Amino acid sequence: MQSILKLIRWKNLLLIALVQVLIKYALFEPFGISLTLNGYGISILILATLCLAAAGNIINDIYDTETDTVNKPNRVIVGVSISEKKAYRLFFIFNIIGVALGFYLSHAVGKSPFFTLFVIISALLYIYASYLKQLPFIGNIVISCLVALSLIIVGIFDLLPAINTANKETQLTFFKIVVDYALFAFIINLVREMIKDMEDIEGDYKAQINTLPIAIGRSRTKNIIFIISILPILAVVFYTTTYLYKQELVVGYFLLCILAPLIYTSIKIFIAETKKDYTHISLILKLVMLFGMLSMSLYPLILK
Repeated sequence: MQSILKLIRWKNLLLIALVQVLIKYALFEPFGISLTLNGYGISILILATLCLAAAGNIINDIYDTETDTVNKPNRVIVGVSISEKKAYRLFFIFNIIGVALGFYLSHAVGKSPFFTLFVIISALLYIYASYLKQLPFIGNIVISCLVALSLIIVGIFDLLPAINTANKETQLTFFKIVVDYALFAFIINLVREMIKDMEDIEGDYKAQINTLPIAIGRSRTKNIIFIISILPILAVVFYTTTYLYKQELVVGYFLLCILAPLIYTSIKIFIAETKKDYTHISLILKLVMLFGMLSMSLYPLILK
Protein backbone atom coordinates (compact mmCIF):
# COMPACT_ATOMS: atom_id res chain seq x y z
CA MET A 1 0.00 0.00 0.00
CA GLN A 2 2.84 2.37 0.85
CA SER A 3 4.38 1.78 -2.58
CA ILE A 4 1.06 2.60 -4.28
CA LEU A 5 0.74 5.83 -2.27
CA LYS A 6 4.24 6.84 -3.37
CA LEU A 7 3.46 5.88 -6.96
CA ILE A 8 0.37 8.09 -7.15
CA ARG A 9 2.23 10.97 -5.37
CA TRP A 10 -0.32 11.21 -2.56
CA LYS A 11 1.12 14.47 -1.20
CA ASN A 12 0.60 16.19 -4.56
CA LEU A 13 -2.93 14.79 -4.70
CA LEU A 14 -3.65 16.24 -1.26
CA LEU A 15 -2.56 19.66 -2.52
CA ILE A 16 -4.95 19.39 -5.48
CA ALA A 17 -7.81 18.41 -3.17
CA LEU A 18 -6.96 21.25 -0.75
CA VAL A 19 -7.00 23.83 -3.55
CA GLN A 20 -10.36 22.65 -4.88
CA VAL A 21 -11.84 22.67 -1.36
CA LEU A 22 -10.53 26.22 -0.82
CA ILE A 23 -12.08 27.42 -4.08
CA LYS A 24 -15.43 25.95 -3.08
CA TYR A 25 -15.57 26.79 0.62
CA ALA A 26 -13.29 29.83 1.03
CA LEU A 27 -13.82 31.62 -2.28
CA PHE A 28 -17.40 30.75 -3.30
CA GLU A 29 -19.53 29.70 -0.34
CA PRO A 30 -18.94 32.66 2.05
CA PHE A 31 -20.36 35.17 -0.44
CA GLY A 32 -23.74 33.61 -1.11
CA ILE A 33 -23.33 33.45 -4.88
CA SER A 34 -25.33 31.03 -7.04
CA LEU A 35 -23.62 27.63 -7.06
CA THR A 36 -24.35 24.29 -8.69
CA LEU A 37 -22.46 21.74 -6.60
CA ASN A 38 -23.46 20.66 -3.11
CA GLY A 39 -21.11 18.76 -0.80
CA TYR A 40 -21.70 15.51 -2.67
CA GLY A 41 -21.11 17.14 -6.05
CA ILE A 42 -17.83 18.79 -5.11
CA SER A 43 -16.69 15.48 -3.58
CA ILE A 44 -17.31 13.72 -6.90
CA LEU A 45 -15.42 16.44 -8.79
CA ILE A 46 -12.46 16.23 -6.41
CA LEU A 47 -12.39 12.44 -6.59
CA ALA A 48 -12.55 12.49 -10.41
CA THR A 49 -9.70 15.01 -10.56
CA LEU A 50 -7.57 13.02 -8.11
CA CYS A 51 -8.11 9.76 -9.99
CA LEU A 52 -6.98 11.32 -13.27
CA ALA A 53 -4.00 12.99 -11.56
CA ALA A 54 -3.06 9.67 -9.93
CA ALA A 55 -3.25 7.95 -13.32
CA GLY A 56 -1.04 10.68 -14.79
CA ASN A 57 1.54 10.23 -12.04
CA ILE A 58 1.58 6.46 -12.61
CA ILE A 59 2.07 6.61 -16.38
CA ASN A 60 4.72 9.29 -15.86
CA ASP A 61 6.63 6.98 -13.51
CA ILE A 62 6.35 4.09 -15.97
CA TYR A 63 7.92 6.12 -18.76
CA ASP A 64 10.47 7.75 -16.42
CA THR A 65 11.92 4.50 -15.06
CA GLU A 66 15.12 4.83 -17.09
CA THR A 67 15.77 8.46 -16.21
CA ASP A 68 14.82 7.98 -12.55
CA THR A 69 17.34 5.15 -12.28
CA VAL A 70 20.03 7.79 -12.87
CA ASN A 71 18.44 10.89 -11.32
CA LYS A 72 16.63 9.37 -8.32
CA PRO A 73 17.78 5.74 -7.89
CA ASN A 74 16.40 5.53 -4.35
CA ARG A 75 12.94 6.66 -5.46
CA VAL A 76 12.34 4.25 -8.36
CA ILE A 77 9.07 2.38 -7.76
CA VAL A 78 8.03 0.78 -11.07
CA GLY A 79 10.01 -2.40 -11.60
CA VAL A 80 11.26 -2.39 -7.99
CA SER A 81 8.43 -2.40 -5.43
CA ILE A 82 5.62 -2.49 -8.04
CA SER A 83 5.80 -4.40 -11.30
CA GLU A 84 5.27 -2.58 -14.58
CA LYS A 85 2.24 -4.80 -15.28
CA LYS A 86 0.61 -3.82 -11.97
CA ALA A 87 1.46 -0.15 -12.56
CA TYR A 88 -0.29 -0.25 -15.95
CA ARG A 89 -3.29 -1.96 -14.34
CA LEU A 90 -3.51 0.78 -11.71
CA PHE A 91 -3.17 3.41 -14.45
CA PHE A 92 -6.18 2.02 -16.31
CA ILE A 93 -8.26 1.62 -13.13
CA PHE A 94 -7.71 5.21 -11.99
CA ASN A 95 -8.34 6.51 -15.52
CA ILE A 96 -11.60 4.62 -15.90
CA ILE A 97 -12.86 5.75 -12.48
CA GLY A 98 -11.89 9.39 -13.15
CA VAL A 99 -13.53 9.54 -16.58
CA ALA A 100 -16.64 7.67 -15.36
CA LEU A 101 -17.08 10.08 -12.45
CA GLY A 102 -16.63 12.99 -14.86
CA PHE A 103 -19.33 11.53 -17.12
CA TYR A 104 -21.69 11.15 -14.16
CA LEU A 105 -21.06 14.65 -12.82
CA SER A 106 -21.43 16.34 -16.21
CA HIS A 107 -24.88 14.82 -16.64
CA ALA A 108 -25.79 15.56 -13.01
CA VAL A 109 -25.23 19.32 -13.51
CA GLY A 110 -27.04 19.27 -16.86
CA LYS A 111 -23.93 20.02 -18.90
CA SER A 112 -23.14 16.82 -20.78
CA PRO A 113 -20.48 18.44 -23.05
CA PHE A 114 -18.36 19.16 -19.94
CA PHE A 115 -17.56 15.43 -19.95
CA THR A 116 -15.06 16.04 -22.76
CA LEU A 117 -12.84 17.89 -20.28
CA PHE A 118 -12.11 14.66 -18.42
CA VAL A 119 -11.39 12.80 -21.65
CA ILE A 120 -9.01 15.56 -22.78
CA ILE A 121 -7.23 15.60 -19.40
CA SER A 122 -6.83 11.81 -19.46
CA ALA A 123 -5.51 11.82 -23.02
CA LEU A 124 -3.11 14.71 -22.45
CA LEU A 125 -1.61 13.10 -19.35
CA TYR A 126 -0.81 9.98 -21.36
CA ILE A 127 0.49 11.90 -24.38
CA TYR A 128 2.60 14.08 -22.07
CA ALA A 129 4.28 11.11 -20.40
CA SER A 130 4.79 9.11 -23.60
CA TYR A 131 5.75 11.87 -26.04
CA LEU A 132 5.36 15.56 -25.14
CA LYS A 133 7.72 15.35 -22.16
CA GLN A 134 10.53 14.68 -24.63
CA LEU A 135 9.92 17.94 -26.49
CA PRO A 136 11.77 21.05 -25.26
CA PHE A 137 9.42 23.42 -23.41
CA ILE A 138 6.23 21.99 -24.97
CA GLY A 139 5.87 19.32 -22.29
CA ASN A 140 6.45 21.89 -19.55
CA ILE A 141 3.67 24.08 -20.92
CA VAL A 142 1.20 21.21 -21.31
CA ILE A 143 1.60 19.85 -17.78
CA SER A 144 1.39 23.39 -16.36
CA CYS A 145 -1.84 23.95 -18.29
CA LEU A 146 -3.25 20.78 -16.73
CA VAL A 147 -2.31 22.03 -13.26
CA ALA A 148 -4.12 25.31 -13.99
CA LEU A 149 -7.12 23.38 -15.29
CA SER A 150 -7.45 21.55 -11.95
CA LEU A 151 -8.44 24.94 -10.49
CA ILE A 152 -10.54 26.24 -13.36
CA ILE A 153 -12.59 23.05 -13.49
CA VAL A 154 -14.17 23.93 -10.12
CA GLY A 155 -15.43 27.21 -11.55
CA ILE A 156 -16.63 25.47 -14.70
CA PHE A 157 -18.77 22.99 -12.78
CA ASP A 158 -19.83 25.16 -9.84
CA LEU A 159 -20.29 28.63 -11.33
CA LEU A 160 -21.06 28.36 -15.03
CA PRO A 161 -24.17 26.11 -14.86
CA ALA A 162 -25.74 28.55 -12.37
CA ILE A 163 -25.32 31.65 -14.56
CA ASN A 164 -28.43 33.60 -15.53
CA THR A 165 -29.06 37.14 -16.73
CA ALA A 166 -29.46 38.44 -13.16
CA ASN A 167 -26.21 37.07 -11.71
CA LYS A 168 -23.98 36.92 -14.79
CA GLU A 169 -21.67 39.75 -13.72
CA THR A 170 -21.13 38.35 -10.22
CA GLN A 171 -20.56 34.80 -11.45
CA LEU A 172 -17.99 35.93 -14.01
CA THR A 173 -16.21 38.09 -11.40
CA PHE A 174 -15.64 35.05 -9.20
CA PHE A 175 -14.72 32.93 -12.21
CA LYS A 176 -12.10 35.52 -13.13
CA ILE A 177 -10.61 35.25 -9.62
CA VAL A 178 -10.26 31.49 -10.13
CA VAL A 179 -8.62 32.11 -13.51
CA ASP A 180 -6.16 34.52 -11.86
CA TYR A 181 -5.19 31.82 -9.36
CA ALA A 182 -4.95 29.30 -12.21
CA LEU A 183 -2.56 31.60 -14.09
CA PHE A 184 -0.44 31.91 -10.95
CA ALA A 185 -0.40 28.11 -10.59
CA PHE A 186 0.51 27.80 -14.30
CA ILE A 187 3.52 30.09 -14.14
CA ILE A 188 4.84 28.69 -10.84
CA ASN A 189 4.50 25.14 -12.10
CA LEU A 190 6.12 26.09 -15.43
CA VAL A 191 9.17 27.47 -13.63
CA ARG A 192 9.30 24.40 -11.38
CA GLU A 193 9.06 21.98 -14.32
CA MET A 194 11.93 23.77 -16.05
CA ILE A 195 13.94 23.68 -12.82
CA LYS A 196 13.32 19.92 -12.61
CA ASP A 197 14.66 19.58 -16.17
CA MET A 198 17.85 21.31 -15.02
CA GLU A 199 17.98 19.05 -11.98
CA ASP A 200 17.46 15.86 -14.02
CA ILE A 201 19.62 16.71 -17.03
CA GLU A 202 22.02 13.80 -16.54
CA GLY A 203 19.35 11.09 -16.57
CA ASP A 204 17.40 12.78 -19.38
CA TYR A 205 20.55 12.94 -21.53
CA LYS A 206 21.28 9.22 -21.04
CA ALA A 207 17.66 8.41 -21.88
CA GLN A 208 17.86 10.66 -24.98
CA ILE A 209 15.03 12.90 -23.76
CA ASN A 210 15.45 16.26 -25.48
CA THR A 211 14.51 18.71 -22.71
CA LEU A 212 15.29 22.41 -23.01
CA PRO A 213 18.64 22.30 -21.12
CA ILE A 214 19.78 19.51 -23.44
CA ALA A 215 18.50 21.27 -26.57
CA ILE A 216 19.95 24.76 -25.95
CA GLY A 217 22.31 24.30 -23.01
CA ARG A 218 22.14 24.92 -19.28
CA SER A 219 23.22 28.55 -19.38
CA ARG A 220 20.60 29.68 -21.89
CA THR A 221 17.89 27.65 -20.15
CA LYS A 222 18.78 29.17 -16.78
CA ASN A 223 18.47 32.66 -18.26
CA ILE A 224 15.03 31.82 -19.66
CA ILE A 225 13.90 30.39 -16.31
CA PHE A 226 15.15 33.51 -14.52
CA ILE A 227 13.19 35.80 -16.86
CA ILE A 228 10.01 33.73 -16.46
CA SER A 229 10.47 33.72 -12.66
CA ILE A 230 10.20 37.51 -12.68
CA LEU A 231 6.64 37.36 -14.06
CA PRO A 232 4.90 36.07 -10.90
CA ILE A 233 6.79 38.70 -8.86
CA LEU A 234 5.42 41.46 -11.05
CA ALA A 235 1.95 39.89 -10.96
CA VAL A 236 1.90 39.68 -7.14
CA VAL A 237 3.12 43.28 -6.82
CA PHE A 238 0.43 44.48 -9.24
CA TYR A 239 -2.31 42.44 -7.54
CA THR A 240 -1.29 43.60 -4.07
CA THR A 241 -1.04 47.30 -4.91
CA THR A 242 -4.21 47.29 -7.02
CA TYR A 243 -6.66 45.21 -4.97
CA LEU A 244 -5.25 44.54 -1.50
CA TYR A 245 -3.54 47.74 -0.36
CA LYS A 246 -6.31 48.60 2.15
CA GLN A 247 -6.00 45.26 3.97
CA GLU A 248 -2.79 45.39 6.01
CA LEU A 249 -3.01 41.79 7.24
CA VAL A 250 -3.57 40.47 3.73
CA VAL A 251 -0.76 42.62 2.31
CA GLY A 252 1.56 41.32 5.02
CA TYR A 253 0.68 37.74 4.14
CA PHE A 254 1.32 38.28 0.42
CA LEU A 255 4.62 40.08 1.07
CA LEU A 256 5.97 37.59 3.60
CA CYS A 257 4.65 34.26 2.34
CA ILE A 258 4.51 34.77 -1.43
CA LEU A 259 6.49 37.77 -2.68
CA ALA A 260 9.58 37.30 -0.49
CA PRO A 261 10.00 33.60 -1.40
CA LEU A 262 9.49 34.47 -5.09
CA ILE A 263 12.24 37.09 -4.98
CA TYR A 264 14.49 34.67 -3.10
CA THR A 265 13.79 32.00 -5.72
CA SER A 266 14.67 34.31 -8.62
CA ILE A 267 17.98 35.20 -6.95
CA LYS A 268 18.73 31.51 -6.36
CA ILE A 269 17.92 30.70 -9.99
CA PHE A 270 20.35 33.39 -11.15
CA ILE A 271 23.24 31.97 -9.10
CA ALA A 272 22.32 28.25 -9.18
CA GLU A 273 25.04 25.87 -10.34
CA THR A 274 24.56 22.44 -8.80
CA LYS A 275 21.82 19.82 -8.73
CA LYS A 276 21.43 20.54 -5.01
CA ASP A 277 20.69 24.20 -5.84
CA TYR A 278 17.91 23.22 -8.24
CA THR A 279 16.42 20.72 -5.78
CA HIS A 280 16.27 23.51 -3.18
CA ILE A 281 14.61 25.91 -5.65
CA SER A 282 12.03 23.26 -6.58
CA LEU A 283 11.10 22.82 -2.92
CA ILE A 284 10.71 26.59 -2.37
CA LEU A 285 8.47 26.84 -5.44
CA LYS A 286 6.26 24.06 -4.08
CA LEU A 287 5.89 26.03 -0.84
CA VAL A 288 5.12 29.21 -2.80
CA MET A 289 2.38 27.31 -4.63
CA LEU A 290 0.96 26.13 -1.30
CA PHE A 291 0.99 29.58 0.33
CA GLY A 292 -0.41 31.14 -2.83
CA MET A 293 -3.38 28.79 -2.81
CA LEU A 294 -3.90 29.20 0.95
CA SER A 295 -4.38 32.93 0.36
CA MET A 296 -7.89 32.08 -0.87
CA SER A 297 -8.85 31.72 2.79
CA LEU A 298 -8.24 35.47 3.16
CA TYR A 299 -10.92 36.47 0.64
CA PRO A 300 -13.62 37.02 3.29
CA LEU A 301 -11.33 39.86 4.48
CA ILE A 302 -10.51 41.11 0.98
CA LEU A 303 -14.12 41.27 -0.25
CA LYS A 304 -15.86 42.26 2.96
